[in-house]
Amino acid sequence: VSTQSTGSSGINAEYGRMAPPRGRGRVGGGGRGGGGRGGGRGGMRGGKKVVVEPHRHNGVFIARGKEDALVTKNLTPGDTVYGEKKVTIEGVDASDKIEYRVWNPFRSKLAAAILGGVSDIHIRPGSKVLYLGAASGTTVSHVADIVGPEGIVYAVEFSHRSGRDLINVAKKRMNVVPIIEDARHPHKYRMLVGMVDVIFADVAQPDQARIVALNAHSFLKNSGHFVISIKANCIDSTAAAEAVFAGEVKKMKAEKMKPVEQITLEPYERDHAVVVGVYRPPPKK
Repeated sequence: VSTQSTGSSGINAEYGRMAPPRGRGRVGGGGRGGGGRGGGRGGMRGGKKVVVEPHRHNGVFIARGKEDALVTKNLTPGDTVYGEKKVTIEGVDASDKIEYRVWNPFRSKLAAAILGGVSDIHIRPGSKVLYLGAASGTTVSHVADIVGPEGIVYAVEFSHRSGRDLINVAKKRMNVVPIIEDARHPHKYRMLVGMVDVIFADVAQPDQARIVALNAHSFLKNSGHFVISIKANCIDSTAAAEAVFAGEVKKMKAEKMKPVEQITLEPYERDHAVVVGVYRPPPKK
């Protein structure tokens, strides 16, 4: 497993190899610029000319203005999910506008992993994704933006309170299937979920590796991929974070899940890592 740590300059280092600019636009207000623990750090300053460029991860973009920000193309223009800022790019015609939503890495482990330089999230336009630990749908909404109308996100959340918010997100994003169930029992939603290309998991439970493995055995295609966010003190608050991560990787290997990359999520999250890997890889010839 290759490992790497993010640096505080990750956002700039990650933007080294970019395609030509896609157009110019302005930043639209969405409220508090992300709010929550991240404050406004994931937002952008208004009133400046902004250039949006494609990120090397297909379906993800960078808005370059006074402050660079990670953005996704808004699947439901005009709508925000958690008070995030919006960026509107004007096309050739004045009526041809493309709207993007700022993706705050302080509120999303997946965004933090992207800015940390993860090699591949395996989530791209048209992907079928099983998202375990969907919470209120903050990151789910950005994953739905990435996979687009041709893709689908099966979003599993156990908490009924968070599930209400998740259902409201799904009402406007038709490619999100909200499932209010315990991810420990995938048989309970087997009639709702088809085979998927990717599992993303952020369940923060001591038996997280087992939960992901149960769902992989049921729904993840052979040679499909998994992206798992691990919170060290949820698994063992007495052990060093590195030891916890190593233990989780060992459990994954026992379940025919082959980790290929591991990164920490500093400076966005403390004692968190994201592990990316492949499920039931073909035997080497």
